[in-house]
Amino acid sequence: MAVVDVINRKAEKVSQVELEDNIFKIPVKSSILHEVVTMQLANRRAGSASVKHRSDIRGSGRKLFRQKGTGRARRGDVKSPLLRGGGSVFGPDPRSYSYKVPKKVKRLALKMALSTKLKEDNLIVIDEFNLDKIKTKEFSAVLDVLNIKNALIITEKKNENLELSSRNVSGVKVLRVEGMNVYDILKYENVVLLESSIKSIEGRLLG
Repeated sequence: MAVVDVINRKAEKVSQVELEDNIFKIPVKSSILHEVVTMQLANRRAGSASVKHRSDIRGSGRKLFRQKGTGRARRGDVKSPLLRGGGSVFGPDPRSYSYKVPKKVKRLALKMALSTKLKEDNLIVIDEFNLDKIKTKEFSAVLDVLNIKNALIITEKKNENLELSSRNVSGVKVLRVEGMNVYDILKYENVVLLESSIKSIEGRLLG
């Protein structure tokens, strides 16, 4: 098993923790990470682009002028796509871009993402990160001591003071174990694990 130092909020080593090799030390395949990240980004697309077609335009259905005898091209009603203000042809309609990949692939990609951070020495384990009150200044001070500017912080359960204190700090995001995902792990330079969250991560990915 991989052994990682556990530090406190003063960046002092307080203990060590063993990490499961089946999660934090597996071979990384970029193709699997790419597949899952692409799926996540596709699922986030709004797919709300829309135009009005001929049937959606409000207007009279009266024929503008008679069919023959005017010397002009045949013309229907004012909703014709050929006229200004008429309906659009072949324009986009609201649609969903979401799709799924197998659960086993998503779980494997999560393991690979965590393994990548450990291999790059960008995985930090901290014993606790409790704040007495919602205070962005206090939260930022802890990050300065730890020398962290861009990080994803993963907690075991809801920590309202920590989550709200971090909202206005750019380059930082707090997630609970159940919300952990490949895109965010790879997006942020560092991954900070609360020591209490490790068992929950192992339970989620080994269960």
